[in-house]
Amino acid sequence: MAEFQTNQFINNEYVPATTNEALSIFNPSDDSLVTDAVQVASPTDIDAAVTAAKRAFPSWAALPGRDRAACMLKFADLLEQHAERLAKLESIAMGLPIIAAAGVGRGPAALWRFYASYAGRIAGESYPPDGDGTYKIVQYEPLGVCAGIAAWNATHVLAAWKMAPALAAGNTFVFKPSEKSPLGALAYGDLIKEAGFPPGVINIVTGAGSVGAHLASHMQIAKIAFTGSAAAGRAVQIAAARSNLKHVSLELGGKSPSLIFDDADLDNAVEANSSGFLRNTGQICFAASRVLVQEGIAAEFVKKLKFAFENASGKMGDASSATTAIGPLADRAQFERVMSFLEGAKAEGTEVLVGGNRLGDKGAFVQPTVLLNPAVDSRVFTEEIFGPVLCLRTFKTEEEAIGLANGTEYGLGSAIYTSDISRALRLAGKIEAGTVSINAAFNTSIHTPFGGIKQSGYGRESGIEGLRGYLNIKTIHVNLNVPKRT
Repeated sequence: MAEFQTNQFINNEYVPATTNEALSIFNPSDDSLVTDAVQVASPTDIDAAVTAAKRAFPSWAALPGRDRAACMLKFADLLEQHAERLAKLESIAMGLPIIAAAGVGRGPAALWRFYASYAGRIAGESYPPDGDGTYKIVQYEPLGVCAGIAAWNATHVLAAWKMAPALAAGNTFVFKPSEKSPLGALAYGDLIKEAGFPPGVINIVTGAGSVGAHLASHMQIAKIAFTGSAAAGRAVQIAAARSNLKHVSLELGGKSPSLIFDDADLDNAVEANSSGFLRNTGQICFAASRVLVQEGIAAEFVKKLKFAFENASGKMGDASSATTAIGPLADRAQFERVMSFLEGAKAEGTEVLVGGNRLGDKGAFVQPTVLLNPAVDSRVFTEEIFGPVLCLRTFKTEEEAIGLANGTEYGLGSAIYTSDISRALRLAGKIEAGTVSINAAFNTSIHTPFGGIKQSGYGRESGIEGLRGYLNIKTIHVNLNVPKRT
């Protein structure tokens, strides 16, 4: 692969966009310019990508499942082989620590292999006449051309969540990475061809919101899967409804609670809510950014958490360094957003236990921060910050904890820490969230669905549910009572 690609990937070829627009990418570790030449797709370019995908669809859908699976499995192998390079591209674009290179290949590759196992094996159902003389068949078919728009914080996992199940089901795809981190996805083109995918099966276009809007409103796209902010998700849903009523799945923001009870293993809870929370500098949609601690252990927990966050500042640095565990925020805009939350909290008189300021004098670094007892209606407690900022409040009873946990417009992730498994399971049923983790910071799995409720979106990715979102359901009734002609 070349150092990095900046052209669109359409119909198995890298091609320049038909506009003169380009994206500039700055390294958030030191503010240096990485490139100012990432192409911005025009409506004409998007039409070309959709046309290529539409042309490829009939033959890809008709291809034996084993052959579709072979391409997907080869692509998974290539992701692992090129993991270090792909991680470097994420590092210079959005600050992913280079020590996460193995995860860039391993996690997405596992998803591609998981869904490859379903290619050609998507079973239907049948029901006997049962007295009505009608034999009933239910079968599942691909939708057609699908599209995906990814957030910048986890390009390769999000790409796998969207593309792998779609392709296994027989769909073709147009993928748009975030304008903040397009370089890793653009490197896919060479790997797509090497894996043996026919032209048009996977297309990659780049650009900002206007490109996503054109995908969402395109009349020839059957489904769009979006990961990003709630505001952008609403725009995608509206565009889809105003165009061809395409299928939509939305994975939006989160403000996840972490409930820590008096009987919890304290060290485990501290580790999960410090190192676990600070993965990817807190830029994870399901990160538990609202920590609720029962009063009996609050003092000891706060003491240990402060120590852990102070130590974490020493692990923050240049994302390209092998010793860096916590990188910068994705870019200057995200840095300014997080700092605005912190300045607002300070102005309201919220106590800063640790952190609260910029780290260093260059790059998009914010100190790992803990805010104590912010008001329940404050911005920092109710809105998604998407950075290394944790809000901590105490509670007395289970009822109070659940009330605080559910007192948000979001419903994506959550965590419960207790040695009482009965309580954990009981409360898991009461928390308004799509995911619940018990005695650990939540992490996704290839086997289980991921997604949220309320304003965290709808639809699911990963697991068998991620596959079902790319299928049409067809019912066939056969009348068995028709007499034979003689």
